[in-house]
Amino acid sequence: MGHLTEKTAIITGAGRAVLSDGRCGSIGYGIATAYAKEGANLVITGRNVKKLEDAKEELERLYGIKVLIVQADVNAGADNEAVVAEVVKRTMDTFGRIDVLINNAQASASGVTLVEHTTDQFNLAMYSGLYAAFYYMKACHPYLAKTKGSVINFASGAGLFGNYGQCAYAAAKEGIRGLTRVAATEWARDGINVNIICPLAWTAQLEQFEKAYPDAFKANVKMPPAGHYGDAELEIGRVCVQLAHPDFKYMTGETLTLEGGMGLRP
Repeated sequence: MGHLTEKTAIITGAGRAVLSDGRCGSIGYGIATAYAKEGANLVITGRNVKKLEDAKEELERLYGIKVLIVQADVNAGADNEAVVAEVVKRTMDTFGRIDVLINNAQASASGVTLVEHTTDQFNLAMYSGLYAAFYYMKACHPYLAKTKGSVINFASGAGLFGNYGQCAYAAAKEGIRGLTRVAATEWARDGINVNIICPLAWTAQLEQFEKAYPDAFKANVKMPPAGHYGDAELEIGRVCVQLAHPDFKYMTGETLTLEGGMGLRP
């Protein structure tokens, strides 16, 4: 029996991605793997159906849980409340409960300066990140209140430190950070645990970036003080397990920062 057996978690942006050494290669899939090991049933969303199907096959085969996949894309041209409502409806129809909501999905046009950013590029980051978190949190609130569940959102050092070429991404992440603080204040009375973490993980995208553009990688991706990048499953995924653990309550609205995958700092 795992710590999250019989619980249900929605994880956005959790299609399968792996590193060259076989480890989890994205934050979403790392979280999904950590949750599967703890016995949680999963609802995973994303734009790429093949990656979702691959994740479902592996997680169900290895860990004996049930995975519901839903293709979902919050964007400027969609009826986003309907998109999210369908995810929530299918979750309740399949599992009958929602215990954890993890807003991980985020797209952006990185490397584009503020003056060169187009409205479409800005909308890409805001809708896939900030608006998606807003819609999912609203839609899941009544079910999380019933289960005394948890919300885990993601911010970034891009917003905290003002990374060059990431204006829309940083804006979306700072918006999510503010939204999370408000929810932590308003939803504490409902018994809902709301947190945000700011991770730096070693992902398949970073691995590919380093191989393709070694000079740009060296100039822009800095090693954390801990001396290594966070492991998507063993460190970031496990932090997300901790934040959803029934014995863990952290409702002050403070931001939790994952420093290079080495722990939590309020």
